[in-house]
Amino acid sequence: MLFFNHSSYLTFTLMGIPGLESQHLWLALPFSSMFFAILIGNGAILFLVATEPTLHAPMYLLLALLMVADLISTLALMPKLLCLFWFNDHDITSNACFTQMFFIHGASVVRSALLVAMAFDRFVAVCEPLRYNTILSYTLVGRLGLIALAKGVIIVFPMPLLLQRLTFCHVIIPHTYCDHMAVVKMACDHTRPNRIYGLFAILLVVGFDLLLIGFSYGLILKAVVRLKSQGAIFKALNTCSAHFFVIIVTYVPALFSSLIHRIGLNIPPQAHILLANLYLLLPSMLNPIIYGINMKEIRDKMVKCL
Repeated sequence: MLFFNHSSYLTFTLMGIPGLESQHLWLALPFSSMFFAILIGNGAILFLVATEPTLHAPMYLLLALLMVADLISTLALMPKLLCLFWFNDHDITSNACFTQMFFIHGASVVRSALLVAMAFDRFVAVCEPLRYNTILSYTLVGRLGLIALAKGVIIVFPMPLLLQRLTFCHVIIPHTYCDHMAVVKMACDHTRPNRIYGLFAILLVVGFDLLLIGFSYGLILKAVVRLKSQGAIFKALNTCSAHFFVIIVTYVPALFSSLIHRIGLNIPPQAHILLANLYLLLPSMLNPIIYGINMKEIRDKMVKCL
């Protein structure tokens, strides 16, 4: 058995999708389409928010930050993945691998924190509509964005640091990108600290953030139940519909993928790797569509631009 001490000269090999190596060229077509759809959709939302003064409101500024997080995650993932599929470029240095890991997982943490901030925004919009502009000031939005960024850096930065202390028995990673747990499994050292910290990060991010989002929606539901007018109830629910759909698209695949890594559910590795890619790409691709359909202001501005 070969042992590889971690250094800046160590090179990993990304296998891609195990069992589907012969189909990589064909798989590159839908992944390329998703990549361009993400760039166009998120770029269009950012352009509208930046150029339209009427969209310089807290809700749309938080949405713009979410689009930025989605773009960072996609740009960290897709160039190497497409090089792997199109040109059979499987090699990635350890430094590049850990950098990719940091930006992919860091952007995911930032995205989750921004969804919490947007849940608070929806709570204020439904429960305190008259005080909305007072509570959701530009200063508060800026602070929420900085908190989300700091959370992503603080939680994810220890992951590559903990990996640097390991000795690796294998360098062939059965994945399309440097996922934290996929790299941990390549080590022949004692990896319990890495696994415990990874689980801690998931519980802190997904568990705590979902708890805050659920608490916000519990208060929203309590306020909606008190409304007597059906029109008011429909308006309140419609205010939260886009954010609710984005939460489902973001968290359900991510939770399922994480459980597969840790529990070892008996599903084909091809399905697992595809799911691990889709849980990163689907939210980035669907978020502009969901918000474009559900938010009249963005839909109208988009039609006007077209």
